[in-house]
Amino acid sequence: MSKHDPDLSLLFHALADPTRRAMLSRLAERPCPVTELAAPTGLSLPTVMRHLGVLEDAGLITSAKDGRVRTCALVPEALTPARTWLDEQRALWSARLDRFEALVNQTMKEQEE
Repeated sequence: MSKHDPDLSLLFHALADPTRRAMLSRLAERPCPVTELAAPTGLSLPTVMRHLGVLEDAGLITSAKDGRVRTCALVPEALTPARTWLDEQRALWSARLDRFEALVNQTMKEQEE
């Protein structure tokens, strides 16, 4: 599996946790050091590192170490496979609902006659 084409299961698993989503929201503003990402969570640093590892495994973030400071950055294009899958599902369900609506309308029209 390539980091540029993440498996949807890893991607959705990473997005399933509210702590990780909050971290992604902060990283959407700008790259942040791990300690800055950890501060609002109230979690221990090893726990935060595990969350960041899940995000990195899914290809959603990158991290770089400069001296003693590890900085994380968002990889926005990593969300493309999830967006594509969701768009496909939306189109599928919209078509199904359109057919269902047509069936209901036809049934109601037949009952009125």
